Amino acid sequence: MHEFEWMVGLLIGAMLLSGLARRFGIPYPTFLALGGIVIAFIPNSPAWTLEPDLALAVFVAPVLLDAAFDTSMRDLRDNWLPVATLVVVAVAATTAAVAVVTRWLVPDMPIAAAIALGAIVAPPDAAAATTVLRSVKLPYRILKILEGESLLNDASALLIYRVAVGVAMATSLSVSHVAPTLAAAVFGSLIAGYVLGRVALAVNRSIQDIPTVIIVQFVGTFVVWILAEQIGLSGILTIVVYAVTLARSAPADTPARIRVPSYAVWETVVFLLNVLAFILIGMQLRPIWEGFDESLRWQYSAVAGAVLITVIVTRIVWVMSFNTVLRAAIRHFGYKPRRSTIARPTFKGGLLVSWCGMRGIVTLAAAFALPEAFPYRNLILLCAFAVVLGTLVINGVTLRPLIGWLALDEDDPVTHEVGWARRAAFHAALEAIDGDTSAEAEMLRLEYRQMLDKAESDPDGLTSSELPADPLRRQAISAARRVLIEMRSSGEIGDDAFHRLEEEFDWAELSAAAS
Repeated sequence: MHEFEWMVGLLIGAMLLSGLARRFGIPYPTFLALGGIVIAFIPNSPAWTLEPDLALAVFVAPVLLDAAFDTSMRDLRDNWLPVATLVVVAVAATTAAVAVVTRWLVPDMPIAAAIALGAIVAPPDAAAATTVLRSVKLPYRILKILEGESLLNDASALLIYRVAVGVAMATSLSVSHVAPTLAAAVFGSLIAGYVLGRVALAVNRSIQDIPTVIIVQFVGTFVVWILAEQIGLSGILTIVVYAVTLARSAPADTPARIRVPSYAVWETVVFLLNVLAFILIGMQLRPIWEGFDESLRWQYSAVAGAVLITVIVTRIVWVMSFNTVLRAAIRHFGYKPRRSTIARPTFKGGLLVSWCGMRGIVTLAAAFALPEAFPYRNLILLCAFAVVLGTLVINGVTLRPLIGWLALDEDDPVTHEVGWARRAAFHAALEAIDGDTSAEAEMLRLEYRQMLDKAESDPDGLTSSELPADPLRRQAISAARRVLIEMRSSGEIGDDAFHRLEEEFDWAELSAAAS
């Protein structure tokens, strides 16, 4: 009962802290982590520690799937170069820099242990990134780059981490053994994610009960993660591919009466998981701190501070160096984007990307997952905690003021794509009922023509979805949906515009189904 009472109190406190954070314009994960630290040192407070495998499965898998499901593959392709450099080069550079600094400060630490520490703190976390980024308004191109990075960099960092831990704990491990293992993990994860995604689609099509569908969605997410980890694949990469596979096919197969409540439940659960995760992050300080001898606490604290500075500075140096080279190449060769709406890279944009490096639950869970006998495990735990808390506080608190100071030009290509796709959808709806001479069809044509006129005169405005219910309307909505799906598949619109219009037609479909 005592534990349950604390859990209820934590949820109430988390809601209050979240509201306070929004009031001051500060990302709520920062307040939650600080609140967790305060709770950790309250007398008789629960000493909850993270079970690494459970933390990754419970807190990371659903959040990662939710983010990957909404990710636009078109926008990822448009920004593949900056995303790839952040996922691969920035992670590798941070890992190397942290390993060098740690070895310099702690010469007795084995190089494999130092590399493991670097891999643990290298990747900005998907949960931290999405929760922080959704609370601030960023230019569209920068937002897509950061979302793409947050989806994939954990996978690259954890591959390095897995190798480093294996080297540190094994008597011998050669490159000839490591390379095939990494290749198998990467390609196996891609294949497994796609295959499991197709299986999930087939299962979901056969279920019509809404609560059952939602439960199966969550259970499926955890099953995919556990299965991937059990057979030695990357759980993160498998979940991302699994989610993308679902996102490309589910809209055409899922009726609105299932999709609307499903989205609502997922949004609520993901928020709840984020709340609990960031509170638990703060609560880890006490068990970490109590694990040190008195003589080592401040010495290790200095090392943790140096690692935090190294992580922040390395990202800035790499991102701004890449940004400078990219802008120089554009000046020399010209700017030829895939689409005319893709914004040109700028110095201010590079500075903002370099500052968006918040770490989260993956970093702490990876540190806790180290074997008990791992060299300098307690020091690595403290460094991981310092980097997570430090980036949430330093970067998270200053992110909104930085955006205001940079005064970046706000682009909104999604709104323009919504207007364009809405007009195409209404044209398709009219064509679907063309030839029907009934009075109902004439009334529906008149209504849709009025909506089309409004969409063409005010392309950025929203159109009401509250329509009378009849079979013709459902026929028209179905035709409009097919056009939207085709436009997304061809790359004419991105997933952001698609999901916004999908919601409009979902409510229209629910209204039409009322009769």
